Amino acid sequence: MLTRSLEWLGRPWDSRRAVDATRKRRLRLFVALGAAVLLAGALVYTSLGAASDATTPSRLAASASPDRSYRLTGKVMQGYHREGDELVFRVRDRGGSAFVRVRYTGVVPDPFRADREVIVTVRKRGAVFIGEKDSLVTKCPSKFSSQDAAHSS
Repeated sequence: MLTRSLEWLGRPWDSRRAVDATRKRRLRLFVALGAAVLLAGALVYTSLGAASDATTPSRLAASASPDRSYRLTGKVMQGYHREGDELVFRVRDRGGSAFVRVRYTGVVPDPFRADREVIVTVRKRGAVFIGEKDSLVTKCPSKFSSQDAAHSS
């Protein structure tokens, strides 16, 4: 009412001054909800984009391209050895039959041995996969796995 009466007195009506309190609260609510939705979307995009699936030896042997790097996971086979500063080993599927040969340079974790599961980032070069330096991780067997639970009872 007051703002309309100012128009009659010859002053122009200023919409910036006459914002309803309910309208202000709604505007703040929608801005806050919009920001929350944008942040949640960014979080989901980041978490899903950062996840990279590890590839099994059978999938890698069937469809690896030389211009790409892969995270290889599987079990180390017997017969690994050193050639100079390179560790040469074979990684097989958990099931057993398919395997790939890996040449790796870098830090080798202490628990690395045959029949241990490893994850290593590799690139294909011919029939061999070259491991990226210091990318080898050994997964230690868990005392909570179902196999160990069967042996403990």
